[in-house]
Amino acid sequence: QVQLVESGGGLVQAGGSLKLSCVVSGSAFSDYDVGWFRQTPGKEREFVAAIGWSGSLYADVVKGRFTISRDNAKNTLYLAMGSLKPEDTAVYYCASSMGRGPYSDPNMYDYWGQGTQVTVSS
Repeated sequence: QVQLVESGGGLVQAGGSLKLSCVVSGSAFSDYDVGWFRQTPGKEREFVAAIGWSGSLYADVVKGRFTISRDNAKNTLYLAMGSLKPEDTAVYYCASSMGRGPYSDPNMYDYWGQGTQVTVSS
């Protein structure tokens, strides 16, 4: 059973930074493509960034501000977020895919974490 556990969320002022982590267990982490999504109440889950077989992929709204990375030795995925804006406020989820991405489509992901709340105050 693959499990993903996010951490690192919190409250930050606009312009600030946060770094999210996602520890993946129960799988050969290096074999999986992984990504970050976010969701606010009443809206669909939104793609943020992904890292996979052929490189990294970012949503336009976070490009240049967020950086996705992975440490295969620690089975951990990261999302470094900078120049945060109030509209970045959401629950952030990590996900893993057995495909060969990276993918922006959430339907391509097989396992999901429980999410971590990020709140950016103005």
